[in-house]
Amino acid sequence: MIKVDISNVWGEISLPDLLAVEHEVAAAHQTLTERTGPGNDFLGWLDLPVAEETEEIARIRAAAERIRSNSDVFVVIGIGGSYLGPRAAIELLQGCNHNIGKGKGDPQVFFAGNGLSTRAWNELLRLLEGKDFSIAIISKSGTTTEPAIATRALRWLLERKYGTDEARKRTYAITDPCKGALRQMAEEEGWETFVIPPDVGGRYSVLTAVGLLPMAVAGIDPMEVMAGAVEAKQLYDVRSFENPVWQYAGVRNLLYRKGKAIELFESFEPGFKMFGGWWQQLFGESEGKDGKGIFPVTAEFTADLHSLGQMIQQGERNIFETMVRFAPPANFAVVGSDYKNLDGLNYLAGKTLDFVDEQAYLGTLAAHVDGGVPVMTMEVGELDSKKLGELFYFLELSCGVSAYMLGVNPFNQPGVEFYKRNMFKLLGKPGYES
Repeated sequence: MIKVDISNVWGEISLPDLLAVEHEVAAAHQTLTERTGPGNDFLGWLDLPVAEETEEIARIRAAAERIRSNSDVFVVIGIGGSYLGPRAAIELLQGCNHNIGKGKGDPQVFFAGNGLSTRAWNELLRLLEGKDFSIAIISKSGTTTEPAIATRALRWLLERKYGTDEARKRTYAITDPCKGALRQMAEEEGWETFVIPPDVGGRYSVLTAVGLLPMAVAGIDPMEVMAGAVEAKQLYDVRSFENPVWQYAGVRNLLYRKGKAIELFESFEPGFKMFGGWWQQLFGESEGKDGKGIFPVTAEFTADLHSLGQMIQQGERNIFETMVRFAPPANFAVVGSDYKNLDGLNYLAGKTLDFVDEQAYLGTLAAHVDGGVPVMTMEVGELDSKKLGELFYFLELSCGVSAYMLGVNPFNQPGVEFYKRNMFKLLGKPGYES
């Protein structure tokens, strides 16, 4: 079970404060699980964890094996939840540099359609030169600008390289089961398709083919991930403050009411950066509406302590932190000795890097708390595929409970469309002239 340590928030809130909102947390959890609140038509993610392999997951495994055998590179086209979840999973388990040295049998996994940068596109083209590749297009509609542009271009590259028939076999679509431009395109072109259930929103879709196919191509067992999510569904149904979901949701809402409007979500693992990005979208789009919401920010320590540390320590006191900790890996590194000791590090000789990391965490925690920043610590435990599934479900559940406590619909994102309307007008898209 993931443990949430709230002992370093008591300077800002009190135990009576927390107990006073117990009825609010209970009501929010009940609203979520009984599906009686706003957005309840997008609660299909609650039922995604499965203990037995479904037909869809079996097809995902089979497709992943084909891609692994015939492709040096797998390009995942998507934006938002269609991109952040799978990339977060792969980088958290395999590291930021997971693509180095890979090829057929264990393909490189790249992501496209998540921006409009020409430089990024040119870089992808260079990475694809001389490589066999396949693509997955992830979109409920198929008309979102960024992935639609990338889809056009990558389809053309595939057809020019392999011809129409082979390109068709190397193209996969993950989309709505019945409707939308991508569904129509996939059926007309004969692509293999996987489903994003209509009652699952993008930012809650990581336990569908959206996340599971790229994970499987990267060598992550989808049923191991599911096993962790199944366990989470059972573990975090406790209706009391013994439930770490209640602790996290309750404390963050109390801190918000005390003027802490920014949450810094951080880890001491570089591979956590994209997972922080997934969390940032999950909470940002779920809570940021109706003039409300905790602003989500992610950071990597210790690196960002050399850029954000001063602001955290002595800046405006409107932030709180959630530090995510993992158990050390089985393979450890030891600090060596140097007879000259010009760097002054011999006092650490013989100690493991994890020991140094732990002291950095404890020192940072103490400094930030002393500086007036409330800190929660999320102890995740051993990092593996099963724990990944548990962590995804834990945070999705926490987000739903927290947003209902805040009094907003966790499952819509009306504000996202505003920039698009302005962009479409400037681009001259039909129907957006005024």
